Amino acid sequence: MPEWPEMEHYRKLLMERIGGQRIVGVEIERPQSINVDPGEFARETIGSAVWYVERRGKYLIFHLDNGKRLLLHLMVGGSLFFGTEEERPDRTAQITLQFPNGNLYFIGLRLGYLHLLSVKDAAGRLAELGPDPMDRRLDAAAFAARFAGKRGMLKPALTDQSNVAGIGNCYADEMLHKAGIRPDVPVPQVDAAGWQRLHGAMRTVLEEAAAHGGYMEMPLYAGDTRTGKAVNLLQVYDREGEPCPKCGGAIVKTEVSGRKTFFCPVCQPEP
Repeated sequence: MPEWPEMEHYRKLLMERIGGQRIVGVEIERPQSINVDPGEFARETIGSAVWYVERRGKYLIFHLDNGKRLLLHLMVGGSLFFGTEEERPDRTAQITLQFPNGNLYFIGLRLGYLHLLSVKDAAGRLAELGPDPMDRRLDAAAFAARFAGKRGMLKPALTDQSNVAGIGNCYADEMLHKAGIRPDVPVPQVDAAGWQRLHGAMRTVLEEAAAHGGYMEMPLYAGDTRTGKAVNLLQVYDREGEPCPKCGGAIVKTEVSGRKTFFCPVCQPEP
């Protein structure tokens, strides 16, 4: 599932391509991927310009100049492609937004969705999200305070979107490895120094991954050489049995609260 870096990368590339552009056509192949009748969706979007693309956690919000919002959550398997019919990948697009300079294809939205909402309804849908990892107000102390009173294991707490928005399975593992903390440690056992390290690791890991295009396999447009390069930065995620880049020990795969989890037992010892 795309996480903070992938969605931030998408946001920047989309602003370069559709910022200020008007929607001139809409195709809905899977009505279940939207929340209103396809005719209403078309009436409310065609002719409107996308004046801004915002990211909140794992969501993208397309701000239309008619006051409406398009709320996107790609979920597992979802991706985007911008280009012509000839350039698009050989995969089914559940939704297509047509612009004068190309089409935006929403692919793999079997679980994901693109919902047409009012400003108020969009805000309501996002109200339970925690702060953004890069929020300037979220210093190390405020970050630690988000987890005060939590009693479960640390990794599930990090991926709980009500605590901090945008962290998922992959980057939780990467953050914890960089901070030297086991993913299954109980939250109350993390001390102030641990929260300080984890806060710094969170920002470094997410920013570097976004700068390298996240780990999405499919390019956003024809000739895209930026998307997906962050896979080369991954230290532990999906690297079972490989040597840890820090210590050379073998990376272990386990499950934490039902999620596949990768860590180094040497660099991330039991407390």
